[in-house]
Amino acid sequence: QVQLVESGGGSVQPGGSLRLSCAASGSIFIVYNMGWYRQASGKQRELVAGITSDGSTNYADSVKGRFTISRDNAKNTVYLQMNSLKPEDTAVYYCKALLRPTLMTPPHDYWGQGTQVTVSS
Repeated sequence: QVQLVESGGGSVQPGGSLRLSCAASGSIFIVYNMGWYRQASGKQRELVAGITSDGSTNYADSVKGRFTISRDNAKNTVYLQMNSLKPEDTAVYYCKALLRPTLMTPPHDYWGQGTQVTVSS
């Protein structure tokens, strides 16, 4: 059983910072791409940032220069450092990992349960 557990969400004032973490645990053979998505109230879920197993990254235009995604392959953990937060960053943030639970299992996307980030004065 694979689980993705997120932590680090909360409330912060505009201009503040938060760091999200997401650890994959359970039966894991290999983890490929990992990423962070967010869903604001009444809106569709959108990609925030992604990172490959070799460290290549991509970002949504709205967060470039403010957010940084990183990962620790030894810990199957992905991070999202969020700086200069704005009210429009308010959303539930989800992590996703493309992984194989076993060598014989095809790659599959797994999602975390989500963590709330609120940016408000």
